Amino acid sequence: MGFVVKEFEIKNQKILDFLIDLGFSMREAKRAIDRGRVSLNGKRVTEKSARGSGILKAIVFEPNGYGLKPVFETAHFAIFDKPSGVAIHPKKLANTKSLLDDVRALWGNNANLVHRLDRETSGLVIASKNKFAESVLKQAFQNKNVKKSYLALVKGHLEKTLTIKKPILANKNENIKVKVIIHPDGKESVTIVKPIKKIGDNTLVECDLLTGRQHQIRVHLFSIGHPVVGDPLYGVSNEFADRYLNKQVTEEERIKTTGAKRLMLHSYKLEFNFMNNKYVIKSDKFEEYLSQL
Repeated sequence: MGFVVKEFEIKNQKILDFLIDLGFSMREAKRAIDRGRVSLNGKRVTEKSARGSGILKAIVFEPNGYGLKPVFETAHFAIFDKPSGVAIHPKKLANTKSLLDDVRALWGNNANLVHRLDRETSGLVIASKNKFAESVLKQAFQNKNVKKSYLALVKGHLEKTLTIKKPILANKNENIKVKVIIHPDGKESVTIVKPIKKIGDNTLVECDLLTGRQHQIRVHLFSIGHPVVGDPLYGVSNEFADRYLNKQVTEEERIKTTGAKRLMLHSYKLEFNFMNNKYVIKSDKFEEYLSQL
């Protein structure tokens, strides 16, 4: 369900305390006020010390997801094998489902997702069950101590292993702002691409990320002439990409233009340490997706 607006009646009470009585943690209540998610009698509440009477409205997160279950879990974290088309988080304050709904439904409001995966990319995602695990795992990602490997079906035949070192600049595409571009002013970005096998006119490849930029694999593969099969943003015209983003592209047209009804990119392996234990988690679902082409 994502974010919804809840309405309450309050009588000469401190608003922060009222939110905590509703079940907000102190941190969540303060953040809700800071982010403009609380109003009293139609006026945004800006002061954490404010009190008052009347109709209080608060934007809250109510989990009601897809019913997805983890493929692996410990007392502190869990790993999901996300289907393509499922968003990690709700879109801003839109009332939409996301993987976060399932995470919070299973383990409460202190659970969270510790890294991102594009909506169209399928595969492994780590969720923390508590704030301790969230802090440790997010730090591991920031320190580049998590090895991420992807499988992609790319157009054309790739014959040998390549290391792509091309800087990526975000939000500078003149026509489609969501697209990133290769640009000398961009951030250092490195992807290692290893061909696995040829499948018709395409090649199944493994991609190891040494950096983690937005759309890194997609734009790097496109830059060497091997866009990911099914990609509606890279390797197509800006006109097509714009229509796709505005939900004006039919499934039939997408298959004809891109080669598949979904982006053929899959997060298939994660390697990391947590509390002195090493974890290597693999997904075996991508072969199933390939069989559906």
